[in-house]
Amino acid sequence: MNVGFIGIGKLGLACAEVMATKHNVTGYDIYRKNSDKIKIADDLSDAVLGQDIVFIAVQTPHEAAYDGSAPIAHLPNRDFSYETVTQVLKQVNCWARNQLIVLISTVLPGTVRGELKKHITNGRFIYNPYLIAMGSVEWDMVNPEMVIIGTEDGSLTGDAQELIEFYQTIMQNDPRYEVGTWDEAECIKVFYNTFISAKIGLANMIQDVAIKQGNINVDVVTNALANSNMRIMGPKYMTAGLGDAGPCHPRDNIALRYLADRLDLGYDLFDAIMNAREIQAENMAKFVHRASVTETGALPIYIHGKAYKPNVTYLEGSYSLLVGHFLEQMGAEVHYIDPLTEPDVPRSVCGVVLLAHNKQITYGYAGVKDEQPLYCTIEDGSVIIDPWRKYNTTNTNIKVIHYGNTRISQI
Repeated sequence: MNVGFIGIGKLGLACAEVMATKHNVTGYDIYRKNSDKIKIADDLSDAVLGQDIVFIAVQTPHEAAYDGSAPIAHLPNRDFSYETVTQVLKQVNCWARNQLIVLISTVLPGTVRGELKKHITNGRFIYNPYLIAMGSVEWDMVNPEMVIIGTEDGSLTGDAQELIEFYQTIMQNDPRYEVGTWDEAECIKVFYNTFISAKIGLANMIQDVAIKQGNINVDVVTNALANSNMRIMGPKYMTAGLGDAGPCHPRDNIALRYLADRLDLGYDLFDAIMNAREIQAENMAKFVHRASVTETGALPIYIHGKAYKPNVTYLEGSYSLLVGHFLEQMGAEVHYIDPLTEPDVPRSVCGVVLLAHNKQITYGYAGVKDEQPLYCTIEDGSVIIDPWRKYNTTNTNIKVIHYGNTRISQI
């Protein structure tokens, strides 16, 4: 099958290259990209003309201030920006010849029907948002929990079936296909993300209770809840640690705040979720700051991992930066250790080290079992604060605090 893919950026290129394992893919982006797996078009028209399916994966951003790496709950409610996707849809329509036009960008419920579909009159429009994340794009692409497909009336039309048959050629895990109206597909995507935000917030609330109450190992509590899948939940995102991060989830909750206000629901759960996320970061910062204070002065503070997750370069929505923000408000000087974001990583450090990254937890579902390596040597006299409660050492000259486990002594 001939496939056009418009928007081959951070996520789009990896998705297009996965499709290219079974299909002929032509990609286009306003910023020139290189790939030895897909054909790179010089003009958008080349990614539309002669293609059986055209995927559109351009950004629907918020302003940079809404990414979640600094407090955002106080900011005004704001929808995503649809300027770029609107321009691309209009351009695609000029070259479309009744093929499937598949939008995968995140939008709020009602946006396709109210604002976007009208720009496609020469093609068959499907809304098909992805559940993929940076750092594991290729795996997520072929092992999704579900494939979300939105059509105008929600029926399993020929268009939806054509897209399902396309995905069946590349999937590895035989996912379920959820077909609904455009509006239902929009809801599934954004509410899926905010359920994760709420779940992480609840798990980290238990961590806060453990710190303040004492005699609690948060993992005992979260493991019991994670295994309670009759009424409550499954095990994913049930390890307390750092808060929800990345370029999607925080901004999705901000957009849902906007939706709650626009629809005059009379309540706003999303505001509470974002406030909790920030207060939990402040609580962690206070703990780290207390650990740095000694009788002879303050120990340097290092955050081990600056990107929003291990193995990526992206800082959007970084919870490390959010914790660092609160530490700096307390007057602390914060140093970040991350070989993918910092030009110079020290060989060794001595001070208070917050282990923000743990790839075993972040990517465990994708089969990653290796422990998170240290980015540098941590010297004697240091205090390691591990919010994932996985790091141990036989070096008795280094104090390790398993943040969230108050069965054992803390600071």
